Amino acid sequence: MVKAAITGIGTAFPPPLDQRSAWDDFFSSHHQKSRIASRIWRNAGVARRHAVADPRVEDISTLSTAARMSRFVDEALPLGKEAVTTCLAVAGLGPDDVELFTVVSCTGYATPGVDILLARDLAMAPSVERLHVGHMGCYAALPALAAVADAAVARGKIGVLLCVELTSLHLQPATDDVDQIVAHAIFSDAAAAVAVHPAAPGLELVDLVAFTDSTALDQMAWQVTDLGFRMNLSPRVSSVLGEHVAGLTTELLGRHGLRVADVAHWAIHPGGPRIISTVTERLGLRDEDAAPSRQVLHDHGNCSSATVLIVLDELMRERRPSRGEHLIVMAFGPGLTLYLALLRVR
Repeated sequence: MVKAAITGIGTAFPPPLDQRSAWDDFFSSHHQKSRIASRIWRNAGVARRHAVADPRVEDISTLSTAARMSRFVDEALPLGKEAVTTCLAVAGLGPDDVELFTVVSCTGYATPGVDILLARDLAMAPSVERLHVGHMGCYAALPALAAVADAAVARGKIGVLLCVELTSLHLQPATDDVDQIVAHAIFSDAAAAVAVHPAAPGLELVDLVAFTDSTALDQMAWQVTDLGFRMNLSPRVSSVLGEHVAGLTTELLGRHGLRVADVAHWAIHPGGPRIISTVTERLGLRDEDAAPSRQVLHDHGNCSSATVLIVLDELMRERRPSRGEHLIVMAFGPGLTLYLALLRVR
């Protein structure tokens, strides 16, 4: 059976935000010089993030959700355009080759949406099909990738998937809430795009598996409030993931006669240092298997749905997987939900 493949990846980032400077110049006072907050920031595993709204320059914590959504469109368009343009260039495609354009975001909405506005700005064909995937959170790139790949296989469509997340637009008012302290310490802004082709060489999407532990619904949530979106992030997330990740990975690999040891490369969503460590330990991976994820967390922070594609891009550039090698891409998010994709270089 012919399977669709990723043939190009593109990323784009707003200006960098130095983690130490962000703490010293804004968040230390924002969190009332809390010792707990200081410890969380020191242990976040992040050295640099990216922000369209730099809190050292503008404190948007009291802005209405309407104002933040308007800002989202203004900021998302140039970032999304850069990521898609790079992605298409790598894939050897032009905007008029794109037949399905899928946009993912949980940090901003508009109608007409970013999908329509970018299709216009990139001069995609008026006949391009569009899909918007909203408010699924950090794992959303993988179900979106599955939808694009299904269209490629079933109808021969060349697709582009764009994840664009601007978490800096959801700065919350000063609080000692640990969930908010963690969110402010790790989340970042970015856009990442992949081109998916029905027949060309690339990273073939072999299979995908999902699991939602509905008993842990309260462990991670993204609540719409009058002052932007508010993150609920329990410290138990890594423990819940640890209960399921090994079994789900074994299930996916077993369908294809593979074991963990047969997987050459791992793109793990860096939800935080503890999550990366939990996955590594439960699967018996080497430290070097998780190195691309830790590097992305260190250099870029957690960019929600875009992050796992950024990790995949880092892995492809630094490791240069060989033909026939298998990769696992995994991401986690609200629900509590796990998604894993099995890729193979062809």
